[in-house]
Amino acid sequence: MRAWLPYGLAGLAVLACGGAILWDRLRLRRTMDALSAMLEEALAGHFDASHYDESRLSALEHQMARYLATSDLSNRNLRRARERVEQMVADISHQTKTPIANLLLYAGLLQEQELPPLCRDYVETLAGQAEKLRFLIDALVKAGRLESGIIQQKPRQQDLQPLLRQVAEQAIPRAEQKGLAFVVESTGERACYDAKWTGEALYNLVDNAIKYTPAGGKVTLRAAAFELFCRIDVEDTGIGLAEEEQSQVFQRFYRSPAVADAPGVGLGLPLAREIIAGQGGYIKVRSTVGEGSTFSIFLPTEGRNLSKLKDL
Repeated sequence: MRAWLPYGLAGLAVLACGGAILWDRLRLRRTMDALSAMLEEALAGHFDASHYDESRLSALEHQMARYLATSDLSNRNLRRARERVEQMVADISHQTKTPIANLLLYAGLLQEQELPPLCRDYVETLAGQAEKLRFLIDALVKAGRLESGIIQQKPRQQDLQPLLRQVAEQAIPRAEQKGLAFVVESTGERACYDAKWTGEALYNLVDNAIKYTPAGGKVTLRAAAFELFCRIDVEDTGIGLAEEEQSQVFQRFYRSPAVADAPGVGLGLPLAREIIAGQGGYIKVRSTVGEGSTFSIFLPTEGRNLSKLKDL
């Protein structure tokens, strides 16, 4: 009997170890399930630390609960701050719309009158500055609404040719007035995009190309297709950009020293980038000083390629 005692004790020890391992795994599984539930609620935006009883939480679960609660509070504070900024921008837009319209109206009426040359210069300057102010406020409002998600873009797969034609019809009168050749290459390609907002972004690029290309130059609009995306190029033979400036032109209010005296507020390119990024695309620039620039919009060919395009 005593000979079997060591074996019995060994068996009990094995059972005890097995039980301890099983209990530890069950506890670990319960902890992981609790953490998973917390993360699921946080991702769904429904996390509430009051749902969890600290007496039943492990140290890790308790720390995770505190982290998620803090993150949720930070996100709510950020949303409220964005809402306040958006409301402020909307109020400014509303309150300034009528005064700016009146400035433009009376400046136009004065331009129709017989005025001394000096007075006419003053009136034209006044009209130009009022128009600049209107564009600035409109661009800031649009950028704010795009960033806050108030403006919802609705990309769908469609032909690119109507988009190019629409932008060209807007731009050609300005190009001809300045003495530029404007070329639109035909395309049968399709992409996933919001026609209204992509048209505005593309026109901003074309407008810049016309603005910074000297008389006798050329602006070309073309499209090319690849496996996951389509590329729309706006190519000009203008003044070009220095290499160190190419990473700065999409910053708000940035103006190249070479065009500091030219009309503009430095919001067209940032707004275009915001619009295209909201559709899962992006914009790139290639440029050489004195030879011209090519701004390229990349759009997904299909809606399901949005996530893939962002990883490129």
